[in-house]
Amino acid sequence: MRIPRDLGGNELAAALCRTWGYVIVHQTGSHIILDTEQPSHQRMAIPNHRALRIGTLNNILRAVSQHKSVSREKILATL
Repeated sequence: MRIPRDLGGNELAAALCRTWGYVIVHQTGSHIILDTEQPSHQRMAIPNHRALRIGTLNNILRAVSQHKSVSREKILATL
């Protein structure tokens, strides 16, 4: 599946919260801080930009897929 080129930070954070069990803890400057407890503790920062860079989005997707033990394609399908 192709990575979306126009996905914003708010949209990504909302999708991760809605589907993958993340919770928005707070926002520091232009970064949204997400936290999850399942299967273990993970905290990540997502830039609150209109369109995320491809490398940044790819790194966030890779971290979520490793933590949740699912494929990147499965995460992309929920965006």
